[in-house]
Amino acid sequence: MSPKFSLSLLLFSLISTLCAAQGGGGGGGGGTVQLWCVAKNNAEDAALQSAIDWACGPGGANCGPIQPGEPCYDASDIQKTASYAFNDYFIRHGMTEDACNFDNNAALISINPSHGGCKFPSSKNGSGNFSGSTNVGLGPASEDLSSSSYIPRIYILMAINLLFSSLLIL
Repeated sequence: MSPKFSLSLLLFSLISTLCAAQGGGGGGGGGTVQLWCVAKNNAEDAALQSAIDWACGPGGANCGPIQPGEPCYDASDIQKTASYAFNDYFIRHGMTEDACNFDNNAALISINPSHGGCKFPSSKNGSGNFSGSTNVGLGPASEDLSSSSYIPRIYILMAINLLFSSLLIL
C-alpha cells in the first residue's frame, strides 16, 4: 500500500472522528446539548433576590419578561424569577460556568425550565458553544454531562480509527 494512500486514510480517519465528536456523526446519541442556567432549589430567597437585583441591574440581563404582566412574571415563585434572570445573564455573558454562579445560587441543567408562556432561551440559541464545566446540578432534574457516556465513545472511536489506520500503514 502506498504511503500517500495510508496517510490519506489516516487523515480521513482523524477528520471523521473529529466530526463525530462535534456531533456530526449522526445517530448514536452525540450532538448538541442545550443548557440553561437556573436558581438552585436550596438557595435562600434573600440571596436569590439580591442576585436578581444585580443581574437585572449592573449585570445587564434582559429582565423585561419577569416584570408584572409579562409571561415570566410569578410573584409567588422567586426561583422561577431568578432562573429567568440568571439564564438571560448566562446567555449574554459567554455561557461559561462563571456566568452561571451567582454566589453559588445557580447551576446548569439540560432540562428546559420553560413553563406556560415563559420560554427560556438555551445555550443552543446562542453561539452553540459551551466553554465551561458542566459538573454542577440540581439533583434529579439535571445531568452531569462530564460523566456522560458520550465522552468515552469519542475516545473509543479515536482508538479504533488509529488502530485501523496503523494496521493499514504497516
